[in-house]
Amino acid sequence: MDIHYWSGLILLGLLVFRLYWGFAGPETARFAQFIKGPRAVFGYLGKLFKPDYRASFGHNPLGALSVIALLLAVAVQVGLGLFASDTDFVSAGPLNHHIKDYDLIETITEWHEDFFNVLLAVIGLHLAAIAFYLVVKRINLVGPMLTGRRKAANVEGPRAGIAPVSMVRLLIGIVLAVGVVWLIAR
Repeated sequence: MDIHYWSGLILLGLLVFRLYWGFAGPETARFAQFIKGPRAVFGYLGKLFKPDYRASFGHNPLGALSVIALLLAVAVQVGLGLFASDTDFVSAGPLNHHIKDYDLIETITEWHEDFFNVLLAVIGLHLAAIAFYLVVKRINLVGPMLTGRRKAANVEGPRAGIAPVSMVRLLIGIVLAVGVVWLIAR
């Protein structure tokens, strides 16, 4: 359970960092840049299987839905885990002591256990989409995500990649994530 506990806190830190990065990170990581409405999603779906398909530099409208679903699923799972407990209260989430109603704790714990399957499904769908782009469309999504660079062939967007983000913004995100985890875990 110690590994479970600390894994949850690490996920909380990563979630806090990603939410911050959605506002302060590079252009392709910003929510305002890639979250689009239904018209853009359906328009993208209409182009996806055409021979002249060009990949987006950054998240495409359908990928944005996947990112949001993944962030929400992780947030729900981590949020429930913060308040969950085993039946004999030997191991409990760091915010569990704020709930005095045993039945509510039991319900939250059951949701935490059951929602894990939803989280696995969302992760599986995300990985299946990455595999689809790699195998069917012959587009590597992971490499550009890690490096910020993509081969210019069949890609809409800047040829040189994304502009670097200042180290100050990166450090703010790290301090924010560590600070939230520290406040909750203490």
